[in-house]
Amino acid sequence: MAIKDWHEDDRPREKLLKYGAESLTDAEILAIFLRTGTKDQSAIELARSLIAHFGSIAELLAAPKAEVLECHGIGPAKYAQLLASLEMGKRYLNSQLKTGSALNRSQVVKDYVTTQLRREKKEVFAVLCLDNGLNLLDFSVLFVGGISSCSVCVKQVLRHALNLGASQLIIAHNHPNQDATPSTADIHLTKTLKEGCQLIDLNLIDHIIVGRNQTVSFAETGIEPF
Repeated sequence: MAIKDWHEDDRPREKLLKYGAESLTDAEILAIFLRTGTKDQSAIELARSLIAHFGSIAELLAAPKAEVLECHGIGPAKYAQLLASLEMGKRYLNSQLKTGSALNRSQVVKDYVTTQLRREKKEVFAVLCLDNGLNLLDFSVLFVGGISSCSVCVKQVLRHALNLGASQLIIAHNHPNQDATPSTADIHLTKTLKEGCQLIDLNLIDHIIVGRNQTVSFAETGIEPF
């Protein structure tokens, strides 16, 4: 049965307008961006098959272009729509932060960092510099590594924060194709950076790791040294 023949309350667009975006499943949200399905699948069925294949919307959006285009029902136009949806979310968060929204909740921080690092294919290390009100002064990727590691210079991180006049600091990195569980090296680096920050009256308030399926906050989960 085509989506147009469904009851109004079951159609994704109508459901969104009537009950709000939070009422939609991942497949329904994805179907709205896809707009149409194939001869054999409705947009919802296509969305469900994509999520089942990749594991989640996040993994679909992070997947290589060639892998996504191999999926039946996904051509260049639909792939472009998916990338545009990801970029729109990224720019929305950027504009919110630039207009004074503070990074005062761990979920806001995780959402922002995830949009910045999710598609990175190599491990990268980024720094978010904030003022006393937790407003974002700057987001920069300072170091780029390989598939499974990234060398970080603590002195360079501290110098970068001082040059920008930051009083609060959040560090972040990604684990390409792995989960977000902190490694022993991640924990050691965080302790070293926190100690360095304390010497120059800078407050390290969190370390965020973006993994394949999840994003972990050291501060939120109570990982040492938080």
